[in-house]
Amino acid sequence: MRELLLGIDIGTSSCKAAVFDKDGHVAASVTQDYPVYYPHTGWAEQNPDDWWEGVAAAIRNLLKQPGVSKEEIAAVGVDGQSWSAVAVDKEGRVLCPTPIWMDTRSNDICREVTAKVGAERIFGVAGNPLQPMYTTPKVIWYERTMPELYSRIDKILQCNGFIVYRLTGAVTQDLSQGYGWHCFDMRKGCWDKEMARELGIPESFLPDITACDAVVGHVTAQAAEKTGLLEGTSVVAGGLDACCGTLGVGVYKPGETQEQGGQAGGMSICMDQYHADPRLILGYHVVPDRWLLQGGTTGGGGAMRWFEKEFGGEERMLKEQLGCSSLDQMNKAAALVGAGSDGLVFLPYMSGERTPIWDPDAKGVFYGIDFTKTKGHFVRALMEGVAYALRHNLEVAESAGADVQVLKAMGGSANSLLWTQIKADITGKRIEVPSSDTATTWGACMLAGVGVGLFPSYREVIDRTIATRRVHEAKTEDQEAYERGYRTYRALYENLQDLMHNR
Repeated sequence: MRELLLGIDIGTSSCKAAVFDKDGHVAASVTQDYPVYYPHTGWAEQNPDDWWEGVAAAIRNLLKQPGVSKEEIAAVGVDGQSWSAVAVDKEGRVLCPTPIWMDTRSNDICREVTAKVGAERIFGVAGNPLQPMYTTPKVIWYERTMPELYSRIDKILQCNGFIVYRLTGAVTQDLSQGYGWHCFDMRKGCWDKEMARELGIPESFLPDITACDAVVGHVTAQAAEKTGLLEGTSVVAGGLDACCGTLGVGVYKPGETQEQGGQAGGMSICMDQYHADPRLILGYHVVPDRWLLQGGTTGGGGAMRWFEKEFGGEERMLKEQLGCSSLDQMNKAAALVGAGSDGLVFLPYMSGERTPIWDPDAKGVFYGIDFTKTKGHFVRALMEGVAYALRHNLEVAESAGADVQVLKAMGGSANSLLWTQIKADITGKRIEVPSSDTATTWGACMLAGVGVGLFPSYREVIDRTIATRRVHEAKTEDQEAYERGYRTYRALYENLQDLMHNR
C-alpha cells in the first residue's frame, strides 16, 4: 500500500487540500472557497467555522478522487494565513469572527500600547513592531470592545492551530506562528510571561508552543465522520503558510529567498541567526533553527483577483468562446503594453500596507491615467506595482545586511511568465520557479512526513522532490523605463501619505 501525505492550506479566499506521494507528486487536489467579510472600513474578518466546513468538504471531495483512499494517508500537515486571533471557549466553540492579517481596526490601540510599554521594549522581545495586522492588538481589541465575550475566552488560536484542534482536539501554537504575538520571545522561541503581563495578555490564552513537525494528535472519531479521514491518522502542528511555501520551493539554507505570489506579495529570506529590523517582519521558519526575514505587501495576487472581479466581465463572457481564462486574456493584453506602462503607476496598498512603510491608512492608487490608457495598461501597471513593492522590500532587507541573489517563486502569480519576468527585471534578480501552485501544501506535507518518520531529513526530501521548472533572468533593455516608474512609485506615497491620513 502507498504512503500518502495530506496537506491542508488555509488561505485568505479559499482552502486547498492536496494529497501527495513521497516523491512530491500530486495524487489529487481540491479547492473550497469561503468569504472574507468587510463590515467596516479597515475591517477584514472571517468565520473560523467557515474554514472548518471548507476543509471538511475539500477532504471529502478529495477522497472521492480516483486512486486516493483514507487508509493510504500516513499523516496530515496544516498551514494557514498569518495573525489570526481565533477566540474559543472551554468547549472549543468559536466566540466571534476573527480579524485576519489585512485587518487594521486596532490602529489606535497599537499607538496607545506602544506609548505605554515602549517601542524598544516591545521590539526587543518580539523582534517585530506592534502593528494592527498582528494578533496581539486584536486580542486587546476584544477586551475593550466585547468584555463579556472576552471573559469567556479560554484560548486564542492561529488558523492552522484551529484546524488541528478540530481534527484532533489538541490545543497547539506552532513555533512559526508565534511571531503574531508580542509576548513571544523571538530569540528563544518561547513565551515571555513578563511581557504578556505588560501587554495585558492573560497567560492562560496562550497555548503551549510546539515544533512545526511535531505530531500533536490524531484524527478523532468525530473529525473522521466529518471529513472522511481514517480515525487515528497522525496530525502535525503545521505552520505559517508563507513558511510552508518557503519550504515547499526548497528554501532552507541561510541566504536562500522565496518570492511570494499568492494573495499577498513579498519575500522570505532564510537565516540561521536572529536578525530583526523594524521595517520588516521576523519569524521562525518551519525548519528547525532557522528564521525568516520577511517583507509583505497587501496587494500581491489579491490585487489582480480584485481587478478581474470588478473589471473582467468582458473577459469572463469570452472565456468559452476563446478557450482562454479571463486572467490569461488580461495577461495577453498586458503583454502588448511596453515596460513602464506608458507612465501608469500602481500603488498596491489595497488594505493599508505592511512592510516596509507600515501604514494601515495607505491606499491603492493608479497614477498617470489619460485617454491613451487601455485595460492592458492597467493590468500591466498592477503587475509592475506589485514588483515595485517587492523591490522596495528587498532594498530594505539588503540595507539591513541581507544578501539576496536568487528568488524562488511560488503562488499563482508565478504561473504568469510575464509577471514573473517583470519582477525579475524590476528587482534585477534571477527568479527560479519550482512547482508554484503546490509549494505551500507540499511544504505542509513535508512537515507531516518528517514528523512521522517518512523522510529522514528536510535536506533529503528537498533534494529528491523539488526541481526548477523555469528560470527568469533580469533583462537590461527595459531598465530605464522601470527606474523611472520606480522613482514615481516611491514619490507617490511620499507625497500622498498626508492626504491618505486625512481622508
